[in-house]
Amino acid sequence: MKGIITTKLSMSQAIDKDGRVQAITIVHAEPNVITQIKKTDKDGYFALQLGLPGKAKPKTKTPTWRVKREFRFPEGEYKIGDDIKVDIFKEGDMVDVMGITKGKGFAGTVKRHGFSRGPETHGHDHHRQPGSIGAMGMPRVHKGKRMAGRMGGTQVTIKNLKILAIDPKNNLLAIAGAIPGARQQAIIIKRHESDSQSEN
Repeated sequence: MKGIITTKLSMSQAIDKDGRVQAITIVHAEPNVITQIKKTDKDGYFALQLGLPGKAKPKTKTPTWRVKREFRFPEGEYKIGDDIKVDIFKEGDMVDVMGITKGKGFAGTVKRHGFSRGPETHGHDHHRQPGSIGAMGMPRVHKGKRMAGRMGGTQVTIKNLKILAIDPKNNLLAIAGAIPGARQQAIIIKRHESDSQSEN
């Protein structure tokens, strides 16, 4: 599955041929550098490890990488140091997008899980409390119980999103819909599995 590491820029809108407005996400697909090559005869499979360049360290020539990820590519002639650019995709491709959702901090059950509020009149004092968290017959809290806690900041993959436009000159991609993450956050984009199989 071909893939690339990108950076989320912003959200916008596009108007399709039927005149309907569609939400799109713009990502910057800066050329990724091949940092390692996994070969079938040595590693049992073929893949490329790509690095998204980071800020250069002062007074040193050692390259720095903001993010590194491994992607399955079709076997071919690749060399360490080669660039993988946005032109590995084309308009209409279906992709899977992975990112880290925005962190919301510690949140209660109403915000985190959509619990209903309690009564707000006649002396009630449990407006946003979760209520009972366990039974008397089995006095413990079961695993997976929805409670207050840390919200957001988790890895999420959105599958089967469509690439609407590509700008190879400026290394930009326009993807239909919303993708997880804040602006300037690293986003992993891979060809959707069904698309990859049909291409092969």
